[in-house]
Amino acid sequence: MKPPDLHAELQALRDFSARIGADLLLTQAAGGNTSLKEGDTLWIKASGTWLAHARERDIMVPVRMAPLLDAIANALPEAEQAQLFVLADQNPSGLRPSIETTVHALMPHRVVAHVHCVDTIALAVREDAMPILQGRLRGLNWVYVPYRRPGLPLALGIAEHRRDRPDVIILGNHGLVIGAETVADAEALLAHVKMLLKQDARPAPAGNEEALSKLAGNNYRLPADTAAHAVAMDTGSTAIAIGGSLYPDHVIFLGMGSVAARAAETADDVVARLGMAPVEILFPGKGVLMRRDATSSADAMARCLADVAARVPEGAPLRYLTSEENLELTDWDAEKYRQSVDAMASSAIRDVS
Repeated sequence: MKPPDLHAELQALRDFSARIGADLLLTQAAGGNTSLKEGDTLWIKASGTWLAHARERDIMVPVRMAPLLDAIANALPEAEQAQLFVLADQNPSGLRPSIETTVHALMPHRVVAHVHCVDTIALAVREDAMPILQGRLRGLNWVYVPYRRPGLPLALGIAEHRRDRPDVIILGNHGLVIGAETVADAEALLAHVKMLLKQDARPAPAGNEEALSKLAGNNYRLPADTAAHAVAMDTGSTAIAIGGSLYPDHVIFLGMGSVAARAAETADDVVARLGMAPVEILFPGKGVLMRRDATSSADAMARCLADVAARVPEGAPLRYLTSEENLELTDWDAEKYRQSVDAMASSAIRDVS
């Protein structure tokens, strides 16, 4: 049998990645990652890069799996530094592998995709998620992994299910992982699971950008995506958002939790009251404002927050990230690196525009 053409398969993975990246209900900004295994080499999306850019940019990094899996099995700190296992001579970009490299290496499938599907997250943040998932995913080989910090803690949680060889993993307060043997099968499975977990979003009126512009002052601006206003235009969504942080990328790009302005407050008033400048401020009944230096990833996560909150039923029992879990993310070197890559990319976009 003729061996598979690695170049063709990587191109198929890039095309698949770009399609995922173009769907805001599947991935947002630098979130999500895809991979392809070839022998002992794992080709995986680079940390801080966008799946949406997979066709035009070199975002895939080659990693040696055997030593990485050994580090995971022995719970070594090196497992959280996937850059130590990169095949440098095949990595001209010099980028680090994804934070989730350990997850991809543990999956036995040749092709793996991890996405921050808003329909999945809207279920995965609920304390009563399991019975709902059991009904919707019946017939699939799937498991649920309660929230653990991305990296080694999450990898160890997934390792507990390796004997089951699940094709679908629901990550509590995080997202979705699927695995298959071909890119085509992975794309078909992802589409199927997305359909099974689809949630209806509560409608919300458009934001009042004229009123918001008067409240912005010099340090805030309107969001890049008008759909982000929905979180402040629906009382149920606003209540969900201000309850705390629901998933990691919110913490990384928007900060811990969400801030809502009080009646008649301007953006400057909110900053003075809090003694700090939030990346995003919700103005109930008007919409949201973004800090002027907010990155493109922050804008994408503002839209994601609106999309997730609108799909969570009012009164649903929710599990928010704890204070300790928030701090684990903000103090983690791997996430600081991802933020730095994102900041440089956003700066380059602003310079061009």
